[in-house]
This record gives sequence, C-alpha cells and structure tokens, in this order.
Amino acid sequence: MTSRFKKLPVDVWFEPLVILVIGIGFFSWYAATEFTETELASLSWSTLQSTIIDHIELTLTATVIVVLIAIPLGILLTRPGLRWLTPFAVNIANIGQAAPAVGLLVLFTFWLGIGFKAAVVGLVVYAILPILQNTIIGLRQVDQRTIEASRGIGYSGIRTLFQVELPLAVPVILNGVRTALVILVGTATLSTFIGATSLGTLITTGVSLFLPKLLIAGAILVALLAMIIDWLGRLVELAATPRGLT
Repeated sequence: MTSRFKKLPVDVWFEPLVILVIGIGFFSWYAATEFTETELASLSWSTLQSTIIDHIELTLTATVIVVLIAIPLGILLTRPGLRWLTPFAVNIANIGQAAPAVGLLVLFTFWLGIGFKAAVVGLVVYAILPILQNTIIGLRQVDQRTIEASRGIGYSGIRTLFQVELPLAVPVILNGVRTALVILVGTATLSTFIGATSLGTLITTGVSLFLPKLLIAGAILVALLAMIIDWLGRLVELAATPRGLT
C-alpha cells in the first residue's frame, strides 16, 4: 500500500493544492468585497449556494445518463457480431462534438421547451463521444490471449466480460468519464441561454449588465468545480485500476 502511494502521479497531490489556493483566494475576495444590491441579488451566499447546487445537479444528471447510455453501447459495439456498427455509432456520437454547444442546446428547446430537461438532453448528446470512444478503445486493447485463456479455463462470455475485460478496461473507460465530466461542467454554463439555472447565469448577467464581479465569480467557480471534479475522477480512476496496471 505504501509503495503504491509513493508512485502516485504528481497531479494527484499537486492539483488539490492549486484548488485550495484558488479557493482560499476566491473566498477571501468574496468576504472582503462590498457588493451592490444588484450584485447581491446573485452573489448573496444563499443565492450563490443554490446556483452552485443547480449547476452540479445539471452536470451530474447529464453524466449519469451519458454513462448509462455510452458504456453499455460501447460494450455491445465490441462484441463480434456488432463490431461492424462501430464506425456508424461513433460518427453519430461525433455529431454532438462537431455541433456548437449553444446551437445544440437551443435546438433541443424546439422539442422540449426551455429549462432543465432541454439542457440535460443537449449536454448528454454533447458529452457522449468521450465515454463511448474510451469504452470501445479500453475493451479492444485487452489482450486477446488473456480473453482466450479465460475462456479456456471455462469462463462464459459474460463472465469473461465482467471479470476479465471490464476490469482491464476500467482505467481507459474512467478516463473517458472524467473527460466527459469536465466537458459537462464547462458546457453547463451555456444552459443559462435556454432558461436553466447554472453558474453561467452569473457570467451572462455580469456581461450583459457590465458587472465584472459577477463575471469573475462565475468564471472562478466554474474553474474550481471543473478542477475538483477532475481531481476526484482521477482518484476514482486510480482506485479502480487493477494493482498490476498502476
């Protein structure tokens, strides 16, 4: 256990230090700054806390849906009978990344109306590619001899998948999930354009009313949230990686 911690990548312990410094700097600025009534409408602690929670809820809801769609789909596309569908599925998923995020979110308002639901669906479409692609890559890079050995000792296809292939593919799959989470944290700020509350509300209000304090607060909080999620995802990725692969 000790030797494993000695081998931890630099970012695992350095990133939280950066987060701590930025967080202390922001909250010191927040506590020492006098805000106008207009600014307090968005930056009072109760309102700010609610906005942060709304942003996290939007991000996590989209992430859960993406994971439930992309990982099973990626598993199916690596099975021998369905591999021929992989290029089509990846190209369809790539549409979300190719389209401008704001345009994608606005497009779904014609179908679902404005608000939380349209924002979630738009974010799911936008973030599905990294997880789908990493699931396919992770499973394909498992040594075929290892799979054949497991089948040779009597494992069924399902048992081989869950006890051999997926554990070995976990680092790559979780890297895709971490990438998607960070993408979603940033993209969720754009949901304010379709009526969903997020930290983007601070940014757009700051720009439209020329209130730099709102703009700064929104940008820093989004950056902090993205860094925290990236770091937590890295920890989960390390913890879930089979010991022989670390």
